[in-house]
Amino acid sequence: MAKHTFEEKLDIVSQVIKGTPIVWISRERRIDDDMILEWVRKYNLHGESGLRKQANIKSTSDFKEEVVRLIIEKGVPLRQVVLERKVSRSALESWVRLVRGEGYGVLYKQKPRGRPPKGMGRSKKLGPETELEKLQAENARLRAENALLKKVKALVQEREARERMSGQKPSKN
Repeated sequence: MAKHTFEEKLDIVSQVIKGTPIVWISRERRIDDDMILEWVRKYNLHGESGLRKQANIKSTSDFKEEVVRLIIEKGVPLRQVVLERKVSRSALESWVRLVRGEGYGVLYKQKPRGRPPKGMGRSKKLGPETELEKLQAENARLRAENALLKKVKALVQEREARERMSGQKPSKN
């Protein structure tokens, strides 16, 4: 979805007010006519401030429940609630969908913030703390190094054997 500047919205709304059909503007600018109609309604209700981007305000669970009840129980049209309460249409649609699926309690659930931890199976330690832990860590490192060297030696021997079979001299690398 493309973002539209305040100036662009104001220009489109002024064209509509002057009498240019919304369908023409919609085709010319490749903007959904419902979006243009929403901008006109916001302009008529709130003036130029209705076309400006709204600051992201953390909606409380009570506020969410109140606006969802207006739509579901009282039958107030979604676009009217969007205009009057200055709520994002997509957020409001999402809240209504959640409530219809899981009930009003879902609006009060706290979502965990941030990225979930990467359950790697072990806790992070800054480093070995006791002498025994230091020796165990060094032993594990040396075993891994030894296994790596054995693999490299086996690969080199395998390559040399293939080169001997094909008649080439083994390289010194």
